[in-house]
Amino acid sequence: MAFKKIKVFLEMIKFEHTLFALPFAYVGALLTEKRIPAAHDLLWITLAMVGARTAAMSLNRLIDRRIDAKNPRTAGRALPRGLLSVRDVYVYTVSSFVLLLYSAYQLSPLAFRLFPVAVAALVFYSYTKRFSWLCHLFLGAALGLAPLGSWIAIAGRFEVAPVLLGLGVLFWVAGFDVIYACEDYDFDRREGIYSIPARFGIKKALVISAIFHVAAPVLFLIVGLMLKLGALYFAGVTVAVGLLFYQHALIRPEDLSRAGIAFFNLNGLLSVFMFAFTFLDIVFPLRFF
Repeated sequence: MAFKKIKVFLEMIKFEHTLFALPFAYVGALLTEKRIPAAHDLLWITLAMVGARTAAMSLNRLIDRRIDAKNPRTAGRALPRGLLSVRDVYVYTVSSFVLLLYSAYQLSPLAFRLFPVAVAALVFYSYTKRFSWLCHLFLGAALGLAPLGSWIAIAGRFEVAPVLLGLGVLFWVAGFDVIYACEDYDFDRREGIYSIPARFGIKKALVISAIFHVAAPVLFLIVGLMLKLGALYFAGVTVAVGLLFYQHALIRPEDLSRAGIAFFNLNGLLSVFMFAFTFLDIVFPLRFF
């Protein structure tokens, strides 16, 4: 019975979508000292990301459970269907935050002290759709903490480069979240849910998403120039640009049928490719500078 509940929980939070943020956490770790981090750091960065992402998603499902029950797209989720109790999900949420806290403690004193900031960001996002169409940017900010947090965990300090990398992740995430929100345009307007599509319409929302997806690789490019990275890193940024372009080529205001492909497949690939090319750049540096 317990195994079945865990399986339902992992499906509910789409655990496999940890893939979106985790590779960028590794990118931040790789770029801190332009070398492969120690196994200790990689282990606890991974566990911190699992804890953070699991806590954020489970808390989001708790906070949005009544909204999800009304939305035909989300009514089949575990909480609206009664496959998990509210108590069950609270237990998973608290356990995930404990994992994040302990992982931060293992990484660095500054990471540990910043734990409340991470929790506040993860909690606050879930409420933003109730009062601001900027909710997509708040989601992006929460995921943008991944590379910044990894940098802080290893370096023990703030620097400009990881902040810009985090901003790149922010605009990348916000852009694809706007596309995803287009599927709920009618529901959001009917129920008074705030989003960029509900505020500006689907056509303008896709333009805003495209602007975000121009800003993201520009910021990745600036990070590469600041840190004097090599050809392989910039090749990764080029691949990211291609994936973002293809993502927007799939979507039309009158046809959102392929939004799922754009949201899940292409963005998962982008994250993995950015990590892979950054890793190769660190291992096989081909410097321009």
